[in-house]
Amino acid sequence: MNIEQTDAALETPFDLSGKTILVTGVLGGIGSATALVCQNQGANIIPSDILSPERAREKIAGRLDPDAYRQLDISNRSAVEALAKKLGPIWGVIDTAGLCPVDDWMDESWEGAFDKVVDVNMRGPINLARAFMPGMIEQGGGRLIYCGSVSGRMGGVVCGPHYAATKGGVHSLVRWLSQRGTKHGVLVNAVAPGSVDTPMAAQNNIDPDIYPMKRAGRPKELGATLAFLCSPAAGFISGAVIDVNGGTFFS
Repeated sequence: MNIEQTDAALETPFDLSGKTILVTGVLGGIGSATALVCQNQGANIIPSDILSPERAREKIAGRLDPDAYRQLDISNRSAVEALAKKLGPIWGVIDTAGLCPVDDWMDESWEGAFDKVVDVNMRGPINLARAFMPGMIEQGGGRLIYCGSVSGRMGGVVCGPHYAATKGGVHSLVRWLSQRGTKHGVLVNAVAPGSVDTPMAAQNNIDPDIYPMKRAGRPKELGATLAFLCSPAAGFISGAVIDVNGGTFFS
């Protein structure tokens, strides 16, 4: 069935009712907020992260359906493909999983950290596209949404080169995928966050006064934008990397 945007859909432009959306990294700040925003707009959320279902249940109880949770290491291609096969074609994938370690890039053992960041931040998004995009094309439409970073645009503020490089890679991947998916109704986009008030960002201990808005972003501000990109309102957007960083990119 062709799932092209219609005038009727734009009467309720942010409604996600009936849409099944996989959210990766759902136990993180941005992932959790995104899943809740999408759920509040009517989406059927499949929450996923790398932790076991038993550990995840405690974290999502009362907010998301723990029975819908799927343990997933996005850097493992076979695991991603197995989940895609089990779920069948779905409307959207929002990938918020990522690593931003605090380490010394000149350390002798740094290559191990580099490989791990590349596996999650770069190989993971490609695995998701390879596994889920064919089903979206077959059904006539869908959304692949990624988390890039302001670091991928201007090198970041305190992040390491592995993080900045992989997020720049995500931005390029979005444009590459959009060239292949858009003609089939599969729209591929990303957000480029600045520092967001999450546990991952807290480890960097950044002074918010260095930012134009004098504060970090709020997880639901990112979640709202990611949900928007899955909605009918974003039906004419593809290949975009939307800055959600309080003007940091331009400062």
